[in-house]
Amino acid sequence: MVPDQRIQELPAASAEWLRAARAARSLSVATLAWLGVESTLGLAAGLAAHSVALIGWGLSAFVEAAASLIVVWRFTGARTLSPSAESTARRAVAVSFWLLAPYLVLHVAHDLDAGHRALPSVLGIVVTTVSLVSMPVLGVVKRRLGVRLASAATSGEGTQNLLCAVMAAGVLAGLWLTTVGWWWVDPMVAVLLAAVAVREGRRAWHGHACCH
Repeated sequence: MVPDQRIQELPAASAEWLRAARAARSLSVATLAWLGVESTLGLAAGLAAHSVALIGWGLSAFVEAAASLIVVWRFTGARTLSPSAESTARRAVAVSFWLLAPYLVLHVAHDLDAGHRALPSVLGIVVTTVSLVSMPVLGVVKRRLGVRLASAATSGEGTQNLLCAVMAAGVLAGLWLTTVGWWWVDPMVAVLLAAVAVREGRRAWHGHACCH
């Protein structure tokens, strides 16, 4: 079946819808490029400063990258007009949220047991500040595209970008407060991020991401 015939059978798949699908795919590809830089710098800074929140934030970039790859897969080739592909992508994005939570909790428990304390990190402050500024823009645009496409997978990816910005704000606050001796803020932020990831994964699994 040629694309024009499929569009006629699926009214939602208009020319405007297809343009939005291409935009979602292009944004996801651009996001992948940035996340490669973000994760590398975030992990390097986190390991150097022994900051569990910063390490978790760096690792969350890989989770976000998985969501971006899923959206690229969703809107490539014949899957663009496939309802089953949307369902698969939506649940895959939900699972990507859940990948991060166990690591964060276990890492916090290990560091607290070992008596490790986060150190100030200039690199960490710089990279989280950049994400704090850029990720909300990407997140809002993708969530709007998700509504236009009726795609919970796209909205879920946008939510992950917004969550990245919230993570960046929390990690940034933790890094600053570490300089005045409030070391406990760093692990607290990591645990809160784990809880948020579980909640958003549940919402994405049930297809609620594009409705809020």
